[in-house]
Amino acid sequence: MENILQNDNIYLRAMEPADIDLLYKWENMPENWLVSNTFNPFSKYTLEKFIDASTKDIYETRQLRLMIIDKSNEQAIGAIDLFDFDPFHLRAGVGILIGEKNARKKGYASEALEVLISYAGKILLLKQLYCNIGENNQESLKLFIEKSFIITGQKKDWIKTNKAYLTEYFLQLQLF
Repeated sequence: MENILQNDNIYLRAMEPADIDLLYKWENMPENWLVSNTFNPFSKYTLEKFIDASTKDIYETRQLRLMIIDKSNEQAIGAIDLFDFDPFHLRAGVGILIGEKNARKKGYASEALEVLISYAGKILLLKQLYCNIGENNQESLKLFIEKSFIITGQKKDWIKTNKAYLTEYFLQLQLF
């Protein structure tokens, strides 16, 4: 059976203890906090526990974080998550981060999302995926819409920033 968690340029793999420094860096970048609804830094201890818990099955933890690996140099460049996994309704939320700035705008997020969509449909047999994206994140909106996600709702003035309130869009992808 082919490895469904890859394509020609990237592959997705489970988190490893060696990823702790990268996760610590990415999770503690304030620029990422707005899109992840995070307000405080993470300790290495907390992240180590998160990595340890990732060895459990998605049916138990209701989430799955996979590292995005660039095949050309075997470097982790980001992470992609399934969260709020609901095995009864067959749906999950999706989040993605290209943590390494030099890897952004090179198509890695698009490729990782394609691979994850295939995995969610063919292996987890999910009916739908969804995501929440703030109006200020036009690149992510464009990415998810290109992958056939549809804006099905909006939450007006939902996200408070230090300058204003932002609308957040709710997008869905029907897998079958």
